[in-house]
Amino acid sequence: MSEQALPQAPTTAAHTDVAILGGGLAGLTLALQLRQRDPACAVTVIERRAHPVREAAHKVGESTVEIGAHYLADVLGLQDHLDAEQIRKFGFRFFFSDRRPDIDQCTELGVSQLLPTPSWQIDRGRFENFLGQRARELGVRFEDAAVVRALDMAGATDGDHVVAFERDGATHTLRSRWLIDASGRAGLLKRKLDLAQPNDHDANAVWWRVDGIVDPNVWSQDAGWLQRCDPPDRWRSTNHMCGPGYWFWLIPLSSGAHSLGIVCDAKMHPLETMNTHAKAMDWLRTHQPQVAATLDRSEHTLQDFMFLRHFSYGCKQVFSRERWALTGEAGLFLDPFYSPGTDFIAIANTYICDLIGKDRAATDFRPYVAMYQQLYFSFYENTLTLYQDQYPLFGDEQVMPVKVIWDYTYYWSLLAPLFFADRLTSLPVLGRLRPMFTQAGALNLAIQALLGEWGRLNQAGAAQDARMLDQSGIEWFREMNGALNDTLDDDALVARIGDNVARMQWLAAEILQHARATHPAIAEFGLEALLAGSGPQPQASLSSTWYADAA
Repeated sequence: MSEQALPQAPTTAAHTDVAILGGGLAGLTLALQLRQRDPACAVTVIERRAHPVREAAHKVGESTVEIGAHYLADVLGLQDHLDAEQIRKFGFRFFFSDRRPDIDQCTELGVSQLLPTPSWQIDRGRFENFLGQRARELGVRFEDAAVVRALDMAGATDGDHVVAFERDGATHTLRSRWLIDASGRAGLLKRKLDLAQPNDHDANAVWWRVDGIVDPNVWSQDAGWLQRCDPPDRWRSTNHMCGPGYWFWLIPLSSGAHSLGIVCDAKMHPLETMNTHAKAMDWLRTHQPQVAATLDRSEHTLQDFMFLRHFSYGCKQVFSRERWALTGEAGLFLDPFYSPGTDFIAIANTYICDLIGKDRAATDFRPYVAMYQQLYFSFYENTLTLYQDQYPLFGDEQVMPVKVIWDYTYYWSLLAPLFFADRLTSLPVLGRLRPMFTQAGALNLAIQALLGEWGRLNQAGAAQDARMLDQSGIEWFREMNGALNDTLDDDALVARIGDNVARMQWLAAEILQHARATHPAIAEFGLEALLAGSGPQPQASLSSTWYADAA
């Protein structure tokens, strides 16, 4: 029973198959997915905010990458809206520009042409308004402007969960077979069941929105620099302005605003130096003077400002045999770098839909709960290695470009093709892939340690000559991105992922070679043993320009 007693004499009572607490991105996409899979499934969403919400709503998670974009566009069938009402993203773009006003003389890492698999910049307010309307069209009972007042869990019984909520001054009681927490950082179930679990990734963030689009192309008059990209639309990228211990994002929104944020290692850049808009602008004037000068212009009026201390966290449990689950930030959150938030919503929602579908088909779903949770947590833990203790590297224009290529190769080699192929819940396929995931995970841990040590040995390092490191010009990298859309049977998927892991081995061997070229005595962190017996590398994965060394 809940600690807070349920109100007496409710004005209304109702029953639903699935009650979702929270009608943001995670909750509404789950509601759509459930109804699309099973139109007979009764779904109720209880959302605190009144709809329609303001566009450019003050939420992080505006940039999507391949898994999340595929989930929204193809799994949920929302591509028409994304194409018409959101912004097609021009990939990630990184400028190594700490304390530099001359952005066109800094190393730039990104694509000069669009990669084959699309992603979008999402105006969360506009998108969640659309999702709420779409959910109602599909028969979801969407209770907006409603506040949850009490939860009574069914426990190990076969009875219903009971939710008491207040709307329009009246108290309502809802009975539900399944209860899903999608309430974001409010964490209604996490708090009630004591599921909070910290992690060791100590990073903070501040973010705000301004009127108007911030176009990096106005930062240069150099014709060659302006013509590097086709189309010349750097503004459509998620632009990262990078320096030691931090990165600054610029994300355009279709409502005509621009999203901005500083994300930083808590020890290297204390939150107290940026936790107001005035402080954040002073910080930018020091670390990113060109950006600050642009934002000081009168057309970029401040819309809002927020900050978050130690934003990353895990969770003790996200799926339960007692018919409850957590999705989105109600469960766990990694880091906004590489924009994995919508990816993990897609993955959690897919597992939740499968568990609910099995239960509704009178199949015993309970044996699958622990397996799905173990998989989900393994994806979280492996992705966390890309961030934890790595922020000191972010200003290293020799090591960081190599890290970005490695991290993307890891992502496109395993988790992304598994999701695109719709095999997240295929236990026979997952069993066949387990050795490959184990091997790739060990390689990744060793490479992350190597990259971190390489950066520490570089210390400040000398600035590199201005370079355009064009990811779209790496043939195998572009092909990996496009291959995500291939339709593969089980055998072909297993073979594809096996080939991808071989590619990771070749790239790992090459990275080790170049790290040793710069620092001959650098530790190898077990890579030699992991690479023993791997096949010969057919050709260089990256040109010497990427490594900026004498190897």
